[in-house]
Amino acid sequence: MADAFTTRLVNVTTGGTETVHDLTAACAHFLREVARGRDGLLNVFVPHATAGVAVIETRSGSDDDLLAVLHDLLPADDRWRHRHGSPGHGRDHVLPALVAPHATLPVVGGSLELGTWQSVVLVDTNKDNPDRQVRLSFFGG
Repeated sequence: MADAFTTRLVNVTTGGTETVHDLTAACAHFLREVARGRDGLLNVFVPHATAGVAVIETRSGSDDDLLAVLHDLLPADDRWRHRHGSPGHGRDHVLPALVAPHATLPVVGGSLELGTWQSVVLVDTNKDNPDRQVRLSFFGG
């Protein structure tokens, strides 16, 4: 089966602020094109040292709560040994240890199988790099 694995890069502009960017629609669009009703797995990966992928509820304050927790755990101050970029940028390089740079999700009948309130998001606290790439990869039979 030649199309059992398909991958694509999606460009995302996060701007100059910390953000939780919803990727769910981009994932759904990709799957409509490539899964064509099949079951499989979607892998979402950010090839950046300062960003992560999470599955959370959005637009209810949870995305802001996530950023607040990250501020508490990883303050943007001068404690970090990694010191180039904006003040506190070293914490951005620790972020992927807490918010992994990938997620693998089930695809059933060609659609992402998320819970009622779940969304796939890019978590980006790095204000110095507003342009991101996200690799979407579908493996299905």
